[in-house]
Amino acid sequence: MIRVNPRTLALMAERGIELLGQVSKGLDDLPSDRPWDRIITMGCGDACPSLPAVQREDWSLPDPAGLSDGGFRRVRDEIEKRVRELLARC
Repeated sequence: MIRVNPRTLALMAERGIELLGQVSKGLDDLPSDRPWDRIITMGCGDACPSLPAVQREDWSLPDPAGLSDGGFRRVRDEIEKRVRELLARC
């Protein structure tokens, strides 16, 4: 498990999302013995590792790690928008 980047903590806290104490989990930490309802990948297309899923979508988004704070915020806000749209469809 990997600690969440401190910059991520700060920029998510701007939106009231507290991630302190959270850790990043890898695919090996997820069960793969059953299909997931939905898997969303972000910009890796066919290169993404595969887990069984009933539905999958690829959101072609840049990795915010190398972006300026403004670029990071744009990606963060786009993810929020897409998650809200996804929830409205479900």
